[in-house]
Amino acid sequence: MLTKEEVLNALSRRKDTCLLLGTFCWIAIAYTIGSERPWEAYYRTLVMCACAWVPALVLVWVREGSGQGRFEGINRRYWLLFFAGYWPVLMLLSAAQIDATHLLWTKLFVAGICIALLECALVLDAHYFHRLRSVTWMQRLTLEKAVLVSISGLAVLLGAMAVSSLNNPAYHSDKQLLIGFELHFLKILSMFPTFVSFSLQLLTMYLAGYFFFYVNSKWLVPRILKERGMLAYLLCGAALIGIFYPFCGQLLANLPLSQLLGGVFSANPFVAENAFGAVMVVLISLPVLLAIQWSRQNSLITALQHEKSLAELDLLKQQLNPHFFFNTLNNLYALSLQRSEQTPESILQLSELMRYVIYKAKEPLVSIREEVRYLEDYLQLQQIRLKRKLDLRFEKVIGAENASIAPLLLIVFVENAFKHGIEPAEEAAFLYIALKADADKLHFFCRNSFETSRETHSGIGLTNLQKRLALLYPGKHLLKTASENGTFTAELEIDLL
Repeated sequence: MLTKEEVLNALSRRKDTCLLLGTFCWIAIAYTIGSERPWEAYYRTLVMCACAWVPALVLVWVREGSGQGRFEGINRRYWLLFFAGYWPVLMLLSAAQIDATHLLWTKLFVAGICIALLECALVLDAHYFHRLRSVTWMQRLTLEKAVLVSISGLAVLLGAMAVSSLNNPAYHSDKQLLIGFELHFLKILSMFPTFVSFSLQLLTMYLAGYFFFYVNSKWLVPRILKERGMLAYLLCGAALIGIFYPFCGQLLANLPLSQLLGGVFSANPFVAENAFGAVMVVLISLPVLLAIQWSRQNSLITALQHEKSLAELDLLKQQLNPHFFFNTLNNLYALSLQRSEQTPESILQLSELMRYVIYKAKEPLVSIREEVRYLEDYLQLQQIRLKRKLDLRFEKVIGAENASIAPLLLIVFVENAFKHGIEPAEEAAFLYIALKADADKLHFFCRNSFETSRETHSGIGLTNLQKRLALLYPGKHLLKTASENGTFTAELEIDLL
């Protein structure tokens, strides 16, 4: 049975598919309104849209399953086949048949338009809208400023509608003015001073409520509720409303627009309706403010955890790199004592290895091919100084050119094999390495011999590796080690997506 987390992850991976299905549902709802058999009409429209536009569902499903963008790899071909082939053909066919069977083909045509609009929205979101998050003015737009901008815009809109409704018998009588959904721009221009007056008075009405919201946002929730608890919050909120609501009520009752609208606010500022309005503003804004407070705290905790993880990774790399330096320098020292002709070549190889360790280790990801080349250079350097011939096999299958991995993970197994198994061996030794990688997953297998009479230990290498894997691939890796009959085996699987 699927867990809650697995269901949420599956929905997140299939977000676009859910959006497309939701679009079909809204189309079915639109054509169900007014039907004598609503559920029958709903399911008939839904099934018809899904069947006719099933290539769209297949396109989105395959794209999200591949883990690539809509214009990457084979997804680009499928996208062109649908939007340059199937989509225009069915749209032209449905447009030509609308007069013959109006409702059926109209539904298909409308569904095609909605699919195109949804795809445009997703493309814009992927390539443009996400950039708005980094815009400076949007980052500075707090909730309080957003609410203030919103009520200002609403006041201007209602002011324009109020002016447009003036002297219209349908809305304006001797007793009161009703604000109708009317916008007459010429009338607004001709009565522009009245429009400005109405807008300012409406803004004043909204600012009275905004005052209680602002105090709740800046003082009651972050200071009183957070530091002193719910009882203190309720008491301070009641005190705030009791002190200020009569004055706000008197201000609103004196507005000329209040009289024109039929006395929206009572002449007595102490009526319970004024206090009830202030209470509703505080209570309605409370869940929103609590959610924002929680989001801020959660973001802060996430940032601190990320910084802690980076610090731990830097520390682990500092421990790993000297360990590698010691091993390779010992190799070079042994060659120099033997006055081997391979010493210059080994020094050159060592410099390449050091360059990789120093520069590539700073990068978050490297290509798997680079990591494999690094392993091959290390193996060749190690074999030069071995006294006994090593039975070495290195099999590799890399299916994706762009597959990448965190640097200096795989070398730990090889270093461990040489240090604790191959170098101290008195008999013939073997080392078998197998690597298989594609765009989704990496599988690494390492098996080496060791002397059972000797005490074996993993050192800091495997310990650091386990910590790095926990930080870099939490919940996305599997590491297994086993030691039996003079053979040490290590197996690592990493989910690269």
